Amino acid sequence: MKRFFMTAFTLVLIATAVFAEPVSVDFWHAMTGKNGEIVQAVCDKFNASQTDYKIVPVFKGSYSDTMNAGIAAFRAGQAPGIIQVYEVGTATMMAAKGAIKPVYQLMAENKAKFDPKAYIPTITSYYSTSKGEMLSMPFNSSTAVMYYNKEAFKKAGLDPEKPPVTWPEFFDYAKKLKASGMEGGFTTNWISWIQLENFSAWHNQSFGTKSNGFDGLDTKLVFNTPLTLKHFQTIYDLSKDKTFIYGGRENKANPLFSSGQVGMHFESIGGYGSMKATCKFEFGVARLPYYADVKGAPQNSIIGGASLWVFNGKGKPEYKAISEFFAFISQPEIQAFWHQNTGYLPITKAAYELTKSQGFYVANPGMEVAINQLLNKAPTGNSMGIRFGNFNIIREIEDQTWEDILAGKISVKDGLDKMVKDGNEKLREFERLYK
Repeated sequence: MKRFFMTAFTLVLIATAVFAEPVSVDFWHAMTGKNGEIVQAVCDKFNASQTDYKIVPVFKGSYSDTMNAGIAAFRAGQAPGIIQVYEVGTATMMAAKGAIKPVYQLMAENKAKFDPKAYIPTITSYYSTSKGEMLSMPFNSSTAVMYYNKEAFKKAGLDPEKPPVTWPEFFDYAKKLKASGMEGGFTTNWISWIQLENFSAWHNQSFGTKSNGFDGLDTKLVFNTPLTLKHFQTIYDLSKDKTFIYGGRENKANPLFSSGQVGMHFESIGGYGSMKATCKFEFGVARLPYYADVKGAPQNSIIGGASLWVFNGKGKPEYKAISEFFAFISQPEIQAFWHQNTGYLPITKAAYELTKSQGFYVANPGMEVAINQLLNKAPTGNSMGIRFGNFNIIREIEDQTWEDILAGKISVKDGLDKMVKDGNEKLREFERLYK
């Protein structure tokens, strides 16, 4: 009888172990369409790789909606384990004291496979302290590049395999494209991110003090320099005869390029897939132009996109699950899968090398242009990234002021000065709130 009960007890233990539910962790994100499908696929791959943990991806709307929902959920004691936050929300997440569990601490506490040196520094620096401690896990990262219409180049008498390298060359090409019969020479998306933030980093110029906000909340915007003034004045002057055509905020200018109205365009490498799907002509991807008379240029470009943050208040099993998931998505094979299927950049050097060895860049050369641009030089205090509070509001100020410049309501110089002045007021508001 004793033997019978021991056997039954053993069977119960085995059954309990076999049928125990895996530790479940919600992952709130803002990815839609094809990218949303790939998020699900990555989570499915992780869940299928083991039986102890389950990551549950949950779409929560736009970047802004997702971040706001996460903050509200944390205050209500119902936060997810993982949340995707766009790069402009980095300072806000950092300032939310007690809400966030830093990734470098999470990985160390759980003895997860984690080597900070394995990640591409110009990507991870955006989400790290000035000491290099990773606060969040980079996820969907991109950078700005130049797209150009090869067929339009041929028609204008330009070599389609030799895109402009410097800004003077670029403006000369734009005029020739316009003269060839195109509606305009060039356009740009994301005037703040590309023509202010990346422009400053690419020329190793300070966008703001305190290493662009990395070293303290008492940072100030300082991008209204003679170099930026010269650059914006030239773009404004070229807008008068439509050599430059403004297409709107965010990525609203894409149709101007994909429809063949302009011959050159600045956009995220994350838009590469969309360009392939919508452009009816052969296009190329090239590095951002630079002013050759600026010492040290070109430096390196900076990223856009989002990272994964971990909320405080969870138990050890949940944190173990998250650490294993982060280690999983950092594997070269998983990063290569993400990179090749979404257009976003790989976050590790090994994933880049794997993708290269597979011949992916032979068929998709533009993707490597973006990576090489990020890796052009080791990042400096001017090119690690941008970390400001109220950054989304600051970008809106810059967009509105740029539109006022184009409308002739304010001069280029006064407009840049206004961007800095009004932006600094928002920085002081954030500093008072979180100091």
